[in-house]
Amino acid sequence: MNTSVLTVRRFRRGQRVCSVGGLGTIKNYKLESGSWTYLVEMELGPLPEMGRIGSETRIWLFEADLDCADTWSDNLAIA
Repeated sequence: MNTSVLTVRRFRRGQRVCSVGGLGTIKNYKLESGSWTYLVEMELGPLPEMGRIGSETRIWLFEADLDCADTWSDNLAIA
């Protein structure tokens, strides 16, 4: 007997999220081995002295590494 469990994802495309690396926006997502991973486009900070190679930074992150940006800013205001 095969049992499959469908994991519901927490985030959607276009949603603002935060991680240890800062704030970003979900661009895509995929289910791999029962865990959701998200392609996050990180917000750009100030222009570094050496300039930038590209106009954006995207990184695949696990769902456990992300939090809702609204929740994060609320917690920051409390601290």
